[in-house]
Formats: sequence, structure tokens, C-alpha cells
Amino acid sequence: MPSNPFPVSHLGQEPVISSTAAAFFDVDNTMMRGASLYAVARKMYQRRAFTLREVAWFALHQLRFVTRGENLGDIHAIRDRALLLASGFSVADMVALGDEIYDEFIESKIWPGTRAIADQHMHAGRQVWLVTATPLEVATVMARRLGLSGALGTSVEHVEGVYTGRLVGEILHGAAKAVAVQDLAREKGLDLAECWGYSDSHNDIPLLEAVGHPVAINPDGRLRRHAREQNWPIYDFRTGRRAATFGLKAAGVSGALWGLWRSVGALRRRP
Repeated sequence: MPSNPFPVSHLGQEPVISSTAAAFFDVDNTMMRGASLYAVARKMYQRRAFTLREVAWFALHQLRFVTRGENLGDIHAIRDRALLLASGFSVADMVALGDEIYDEFIESKIWPGTRAIADQHMHAGRQVWLVTATPLEVATVMARRLGLSGALGTSVEHVEGVYTGRLVGEILHGAAKAVAVQDLAREKGLDLAECWGYSDSHNDIPLLEAVGHPVAINPDGRLRRHAREQNWPIYDFRTGRRAATFGLKAAGVSGALWGLWRSVGALRRRP
């Protein structure tokens, strides 16, 4: 059997009941509000890994992500910029930053409804995995802090403990998520027909179609239409959808402006 080409992080937590079923959760806008890569970028800026202009670039793409949903072109642009900036950054520093990123930027953005669903799967004895384009080091921290089984994430090449700025394999996004889940199922003896999948984005339709129980959470327009056509369950935790859509956009604008204001202030205070 060929080895899994996608990075896997095992947390050592086994299901309470032996089961061939598992649940797979996307992260951005599914498990948490917004883009986790933006949280990584802000934290790396605080560590002076890159400049205010680069933070502003990430903030703009975070705003676009919040207001219009996930776009493959934006994902690739963020990936390429992040890889370039990560070159020369140590793996040890990124691992250490993982818990800080979770505490400062991610924990408050976790959707309670999605977390409750994940907890229900764990209590039923099913494995629960995050499947995300987020760097594996950060995804692993999220899975550990949420009490989940593990994470599938994007891996960046490193040599002698330092990132080279090149990917190992490909970014875990779109159809690649389905392939990663299928490989994990073979490794773990899972029956995908008994498994659940959760996502907000039409880009993850291949992942959702790979499992027997696909569910749309906070779906974008294209996924909502597809889910209705396929009679998939839809959960929307953005209460009062029309009001919430405006509120999320406003929050994205104010959050981006607040982040930039704080960054400018920090920059001005530097010696």
C-alpha cells in the first residue's frame, strides 16, 4: 500500500468505541469564523518575521474572504505569499507560536455549533479530524486544543529545522482534501460510507461527496444550492442570515481596520 502523500498529525487520542466511522471538518468558516492563515500572518508579524505592508496584504485578503467566501485564486495567492515569507523561519518557532495563535486569534472565533457537532461525534466514539489548507503545525494545535483525533494539513518543507519556502506535496485544498481523506481511511480502516464531512465551501464538494454523510455548514451560495439539490443537511450558525451577513462583513471591515491600526501603532513605537 503506498504511503499517504499528505501530511497527517496524530494526537494519540483513540475513539472511546472502536468504529469504522469518522467525521472530517474543514476549518475556515466551518470550524472557525474567518481565515486561519490570517491569524498566522498577524502573529508572525508580531515576531517581526515580515513587514506592515505584508500584513496589510493579508488583511485585505482576509476581508475578501469574510465578505465573499473562499476563492481558489485567493487561496493560491495567500499560499504563495505565505510560503515566501515563511522561508527562513524556524519550525520550532512556528510550533511555539501555534498555541499563542490559538489563544489570541482562533479560540474566540470557533463556532460553538460546529464544536458541539464535533464533540457529539467524539462522544459517539468516532474519530474527528480537521482537514485544512492551514499549515500542519497550526492545524495540529487546533485539533489538540479542541480535543479531536488529529489533523490533515498543508506541510512546508524544512531543512535542519528551517522552512525552505517550498511545499511538501501540494496545498491541502479542494480535490486534494478528498484524496487525503481517502488515504487516511485506508490507513485507519475507515468506511467512508459511514463517515461525515463538514464544510462551508463549494471547493470542498469533492470532500463532501467522498463520504456517506455530507453536511454544509455556513455554506457559500454555490454550496448551498448544491446541498439543496442533493438534499444534504445545512446548518447555518450565522443567526438571522441576512442581518448576520451584513454583520459579518462589517465585522470583517472593522477587524481588518483595527488590526492595521494596531500594527501601525506598534510600528511607530519601534525604536
